[in-house]
Amino acid sequence: MSSPPKKKITGASLRNAFEEIIWPRRGLIALGLVLIVINRLSGLVLPAISRYLVDGAASLFSDTPAGAEVAMPFGLGPQGLLGGLAVAIALQAATSYALTMLLSVEAQNLIANLRSQVQTHVLQLPVRVFDNTKSGELVSRIMDDVEGVRNLVGTGLVQLVGGTITAVIAFAFLVNIDPVMTGLALVPLGAFGFVSTRAFQTLRPAFRERGKIRAEVTGRLTEALGGIRIIKGFHAVEKESEIFHAGVMRIFDNVRTTLTTSSLVTSLGTFFMGMASVLILGYGTWLIGQGRLTEGELVSFILFLGFMIAPVIQMANIGTQMTEAFAGLDRTSEVLGWKQEDDDPERTIEMPEITGHLVFEDVHFQYEEDKPVLRGISFEASPGMVVALVGSSGSGKSTMAGLAATFLTPDCGRVLVDDIDLRKVKLASYRRQLGLVFQDDFLFDGTIRENLRFARPDATDEQIVDAAEKAYVTEFSDRFPDGLDTIIGERGVKLSGGQKQRVTIARALLADPRLLLLDEATSSLDTESEALIQQSLDDLLEGRTTIVIAHRLSTIQRADLILVIESGQIVERGRHEELMTLEGRYHKLYTVQARI
Repeated sequence: MSSPPKKKITGASLRNAFEEIIWPRRGLIALGLVLIVINRLSGLVLPAISRYLVDGAASLFSDTPAGAEVAMPFGLGPQGLLGGLAVAIALQAATSYALTMLLSVEAQNLIANLRSQVQTHVLQLPVRVFDNTKSGELVSRIMDDVEGVRNLVGTGLVQLVGGTITAVIAFAFLVNIDPVMTGLALVPLGAFGFVSTRAFQTLRPAFRERGKIRAEVTGRLTEALGGIRIIKGFHAVEKESEIFHAGVMRIFDNVRTTLTTSSLVTSLGTFFMGMASVLILGYGTWLIGQGRLTEGELVSFILFLGFMIAPVIQMANIGTQMTEAFAGLDRTSEVLGWKQEDDDPERTIEMPEITGHLVFEDVHFQYEEDKPVLRGISFEASPGMVVALVGSSGSGKSTMAGLAATFLTPDCGRVLVDDIDLRKVKLASYRRQLGLVFQDDFLFDGTIRENLRFARPDATDEQIVDAAEKAYVTEFSDRFPDGLDTIIGERGVKLSGGQKQRVTIARALLADPRLLLLDEATSSLDTESEALIQQSLDDLLEGRTTIVIAHRLSTIQRADLILVIESGQIVERGRHEELMTLEGRYHKLYTVQARI
């Protein structure tokens, strides 16, 4: 397996691309340059010997005086020149194959490594980024934006160098044959160069905008596929199709712009080069009539002109590819510049094994400026204590859980675990001691066993079965033909809500955390499933500090501490019996739900 690039892509300038992509592969690219030089020199053999073959045509298959008047290079006869041409053609074909295998494969390797690097970086971004960015857009940034870099390491860059070498050598031969004709050829070439330069100035922004549009469209498509039941249930297929069609038409408009510009460059190149050929043929024919040029020299000149023109047009196409590559690097470097969670220089503490002493000290938090979510939250949970958070939707319960999980950071105040400020700990050292059960019951496509093992890859089958039994997963999995090896589909679509909830609880238990966060842990359970969980709550929560968020108050009656949250503040606290006696907010919530 290839190792990922050691250096991050930090910018899309020519200098950064050279330092971070090209220079680390200098040996491979140097070999590619050697091969391209051999390839292009082999290709120049044909125009170089054509003048001798044409002017000495009479001696090609017979020893006639006319042929003897032509001085052959290296003392070779016509047959020797043809043999050398055959060798050059074979060499050209071999080096072309070697270049493709050598550089194109490495370019794909680079793309794979860059995707891996960007994906790793994205996964380490703060949770707020994922809250504000569509997952499909991030997928596009990871998978699509790096595609263009193949032209920096693949045959694109080497072909650019090779084309330059070919053009320079061909130019030297052209000047040697006739400087005036060469000057005539340079006039349309100069015009083509001017047009190409102006075109590339508009292509790079267009390619960058295309990446942005593709990300937006991919994001919407991912959302639509994930919510297909909602779309079908609300008869919104036609509306969603209209939205997607509008998005792909934006991509089409962008592609049309770039295709039009690129095609214009190519077409003008053909026009200018055609005009150069007209000038050369006219002037060359006149020179032959004046006896100042032979037929063989004119043929050789035209062939060399083609070998100089072809790389120039090819370089224009490669320039378009390079422009696309730099546009992709612009977006890739932008993502890699996003701050990661652990980039905070204050996060220096390696969290030791925790006992679970959790403290909120006057915590304030807001997602948007001047819209506070939590205001002065303070409470303490001793090791092994169960703290229940109760309140209406939007009161701040999940935000408190997010702060305890370090997905969020307080704007003011502190969250402490074992007297260590979570703002200063290295996140991985802390989170490996957490157990989480979220509202959305997120499960991966695969088997029940694989989803359980996700929390603890080294768990034995006995430990997996034990966790499944404690969470009553085996109560339904044993009815499946494949048991715990049953495929559950994307996001566990083949399981009921209650079944998915039990799998996520079993997954958290298998992690054997010191701090357990249950966010709406029983919200999707039917009465029977909830009863099964209730029966095992004492065993499940034993020995670990637990924060429980639930609308179903029956799940928290036995909590050691109940916090009633309203408008981001704790309005009541105590045990169930104490809060019922107060006949306050908790009493109202309980009686409304219990329909007393």
